[in-house]
Amino acid sequence: MRTVIMHPFLVITVLVASAFTHLTMAAETTEKPMTTTSSIVLAGGCFWCVESCFEEVPGVTEAVSGYVGGSVDNPTYEAVCDGDTGHAEAVRVTYDPARVDLPKLLDVFFHVHDPTTMNRQGADHGTQYRSGIFVADAAQRTAAQAAIAAAQPRFSAPIVTEVTNLATTGPTRFFPAEEYHQNYFKRHPEQAYCRATIPPKLDKLRKLLQKK
Repeated sequence: MRTVIMHPFLVITVLVASAFTHLTMAAETTEKPMTTTSSIVLAGGCFWCVESCFEEVPGVTEAVSGYVGGSVDNPTYEAVCDGDTGHAEAVRVTYDPARVDLPKLLDVFFHVHDPTTMNRQGADHGTQYRSGIFVADAAQRTAAQAAIAAAQPRFSAPIVTEVTNLATTGPTRFFPAEEYHQNYFKRHPEQAYCRATIPPKLDKLRKLLQKK
């Protein structure tokens, strides 16, 4: 049997490579896990307003304007505005639970719109402007009901916010609105409606966040 004698340089090279491999594997195992996000769909009047508020909340990773709770698939803005589809203007709020929890998001929701006016927010009238929380599971329903109970003492009239199961299929599910509605206030801060309605909501939001 032949005896194989490795060159000292080769031995050192093998040892260094092995150590590097172990360090790399250790680094990979200590990397932070991917962030898990959650989402909830909220209707509180004009989605431009709701979206612009939640985009400022730390921990919110995305706010998408859209339509929910209607009777037809893929509704258009014009059809929803006519009140014929039954959809509400809404925002799908995606957030990092490690940074902001659902009760805080719902507290924000009840501070930036009036939940006591049926099918109306300010000068906007119609079922598309109704107040609603569209829940994905029992835990979200419980959180929504608790948030309503917590918010009610701040209002002299009863809260009329509906708490509805969010469908994942069919015409009642959430449909993202047309692209030109997304980030509308950021792109059109001088638009007359935006200038009149959104800054007061943002001022209220910022004061609320300062207290937290």
